[in-house]
Order: sequence, then C-alpha cells, then structure tokens
Amino acid sequence: MPFTLAVCSEMVYLDEPHLDRVKRIHDGGFAVEIWDWRTKDAHALAATGARFTSMTGYVSGDLTTQDGAEALLSSAEESIGFARAIGSPALNLHGTGLGKGGLPVRPVEVVTGDMWLTALRTLERVAELGERHGVTFVIENLNTEVDHPGTPFARAADTLALVRAVGSPRLRMNLDLYHAQIGEGNLIDLVRRAAPYLGEVQVADVPGRCEPGTGEVRWRAVAEALADSGYEGVVALEAFASGAGLSGSDSALRAFRDAFTV
Repeated sequence: MPFTLAVCSEMVYLDEPHLDRVKRIHDGGFAVEIWDWRTKDAHALAATGARFTSMTGYVSGDLTTQDGAEALLSSAEESIGFARAIGSPALNLHGTGLGKGGLPVRPVEVVTGDMWLTALRTLERVAELGERHGVTFVIENLNTEVDHPGTPFARAADTLALVRAVGSPRLRMNLDLYHAQIGEGNLIDLVRRAAPYLGEVQVADVPGRCEPGTGEVRWRAVAEALADSGYEGVVALEAFASGAGLSGSDSALRAFRDAFTV
C-alpha cells in the first residue's frame, strides 16, 4: 500500500471524548489528524502513542490583507511548538480563518490582483518559516458552494497555482477531494496535475461528506490514479460516519481502508 492512511479525529466516534477517539483510530491502525490545537493537551495526545500527520497550522489571520497576513504568520509560528510536541510534520492553512459553521471570518466576494500578490508574498514567508523550523505547511482547497462561501483562494486550481508559484518543498497542497468534487469535479485529472505539489490528500464522499462508498465518487479509480502518479504520502479520511455509534465509525474506517488499499 503506497499511502499512509490517516483519520480526522474531529469527525468520527463523536460520542467519545477526543482522546478516546484518538486511541480508537490509532488502535485501528491509522494515523491521526486534528484541527484546532488550542483546545487540546499536547502531552496527553503524545501519550496515546498515535502518529499525528496533520493539524491546523494557524489560529487567526488571512492571505488577502496585510494585517491578516501578519496575524497568520504570527499564529503559524505559534502553532509550530504544538506540532513539534505531538510530532506532526504538516500544518494546515486556508485562505482565511474559519469560524462557526466553517464560515470565513473575513469573507471575500471578489479576489483582486492585489490580494493574489499579498497571498503569494505571505506564503513565501510561510515557506521560509517552515524551512527554519523543519515543518511543512499545506494549504487546503475548500468549496464555496456548500460549506465555505466567501473563502478566498478556495478552489483547488487556486491553491495549486499558489503552491506552484512559491516553489518551496515547505509549502505543499492539501488536496481535499470532497471540496474539489463539489467545486470542480474531474478528480482524476486534478490528481494527476497536482501530484508533484501534494503534501496531503483528504477524502469524503459527495453528497453527504461521509466515508467512501456512500456517494457518487469512484474512489478506487481515484486511488489508482494517485498511486500511478507516484504519490506515496498521507491520504486522510476527513468525513463523518454514515452509521450511528461506535459501529458506524468502525464501518467508515473499514470502507476508507478498502477504498485506498491499492
């Protein structure tokens, strides 16, 4: 199996305390991803023995404004200490901070040329930060049609363009295929184009944002395209379980493993 399979602990085993979710995912043979580190205890997470592959890499700021860029860089540097404490090599970014319900803290209707230049310069500084500290930042595409309206640089085409322009191994793309299917489609071609710039891949089926096999995507074909492209990194289930209770989450993890064992 060419991929490291990980599971987002924020979206499965939701009846359990967070640490118990981490342990269940680890015991199932998967690596673990987390979101906002400010609500968590690094020592307790590390003590679970789990392998952590990704976490949110900022707590405020955006890529579209000068003051937002400074806030993003400051909070990205603050996040590195937590990443080191749990051994997470990747820190995830978005075009702007996300608030309640996944809505952008600073929504943008039209992304201007000046905003693109600000984003490029900011991400160059983010890559330099990663180089100094030996970590990799990944920027995630989102969909604006269903989950995150008003988020700048949301499409996979946008995040890919920014990562290519920066041209640093310390800034990669987190290709979220759930968001890409909603916003752009043509996933196999997208995987092939993005493969040289990938730092992570996330999956959930469409519609519903549940595990592979519950929606319209032919995940085996996507997995084979990823493998054929030479990608050998993290593929993470960032999805809700379609079934209820512990058994529902167990089934979701099994379906995920089956889809990405190629």
